[in-house]
Amino acid sequence: MPIMVFRLGTNIFKAKNKTVPTSSEVLSHYLIQCKEPPWTSYFIKYSSIQDDQWGKSHFNWQVGNSNYHILRTGCYPYIKYHCTKRNKQDLTVEDSFFRAIKIINLGLPCLAYGIAAIYLIRHKEIVYTSKGKVEIYFLYPEDKGSLY
Repeated sequence: MPIMVFRLGTNIFKAKNKTVPTSSEVLSHYLIQCKEPPWTSYFIKYSSIQDDQWGKSHFNWQVGNSNYHILRTGCYPYIKYHCTKRNKQDLTVEDSFFRAIKIINLGLPCLAYGIAAIYLIRHKEIVYTSKGKVEIYFLYPEDKGSLY
């Protein structure tokens, strides 16, 4: 009987190219590039980054003079970020809650969102990082600096 070996811990979403930036770097550079907007929402391909924020769903992110509340979810083949400029808060409970919801529903709504995004994305922009250019995607062009 043949022996089958499985490699545990392999991340199928991990970028193959080691010269890609981290998701943290893209997030920070984009917010700075847009002059710290009140809010933004974008998709980024898993293959474009090294996902150093894996497992985080709702967290604070400090950029320049601003703090952002980041809502983040994997929606294969993308990761969706929604960033809102807000005062720093303890988001531990919300982060755990969102993570639990994703586990309970087996991530199926996230997968459906990713598949839908493939067809709904209509706009892209370039983020300049220390590792080069990275494309991020939007359902429609944003009015930079708008409150809504």
